[in-house]
Amino acid sequence: MQITALINQKGGVGKTTCAINIGAGLNNLNKRVLLIDLDPQAHLTYSLGIPAHELKNTVYELLKGKADLKETIVKRNGLSLVPSSLNLSGAEIEFSGLAGREFLLKETIEDLKEFDYLFIDCPPSLGLLTLNALTTTQEVYIPLQTEFLALQGMRKLLETIDVVKKRLNKNLEITGIIATRFDSRKNLNREVVEKIKEYFGSKLFNTLIRDNISLAEAPSFGKSIFEYKSNSFGAKDYLSLCKEIIKRG
Repeated sequence: MQITALINQKGGVGKTTCAINIGAGLNNLNKRVLLIDLDPQAHLTYSLGIPAHELKNTVYELLKGKADLKETIVKRNGLSLVPSSLNLSGAEIEFSGLAGREFLLKETIEDLKEFDYLFIDCPPSLGLLTLNALTTTQEVYIPLQTEFLALQGMRKLLETIDVVKKRLNKNLEITGIIATRFDSRKNLNREVVEKIKEYFGSKLFNTLIRDNISLAEAPSFGKSIFEYKSNSFGAKDYLSLCKEIIKRG
């Protein structure tokens, strides 16, 4: 099973959009996918039409040891999801005194075998929840907007990943950079893509996710882009990206 964390401490870069549509795209390509919503804002959960505030078992109960993984998984539109909870917002303080607090998530999925891919949607911060994702995963994908401030703040993220790799998870690697909200008509977008290529090289996926209003609309209907508008640029781009992910192995 390939475990991948989607991380960027900068909000609004399309991280949750990537999680939903990569999951749905791989599912459409006959891959078994599990998504984990580790963000207290529960955007991934709500975007799939799941009312996080009404659920009994969520990732919060999973981390607390009050529910096992199978009890927390919700199936929606062909996807399997461990939903988030607003209770996670206090996790930094609540779990701070626990021994092994960096490995709470890892311990819950150690025996998981029935999926081909597991994607963890991380909060836009570098706190304990993100640290749990980084100790659980082997791979990190970083969504980056093709805009002027895209690379600002990246140093701190890269430093954090490096520290976790040295101290807690020697197998951790950044394996994918996903360029989002790309508009080929804008010189700035093209220039930013070139800068990302210079910095990350072959880690940048060839598929550029074009700026597409349908991608912004789909979550309000609780749908992936493939269900909402399968003939849109967004659907075509994410399907292409998923094929790349499979090819990279």
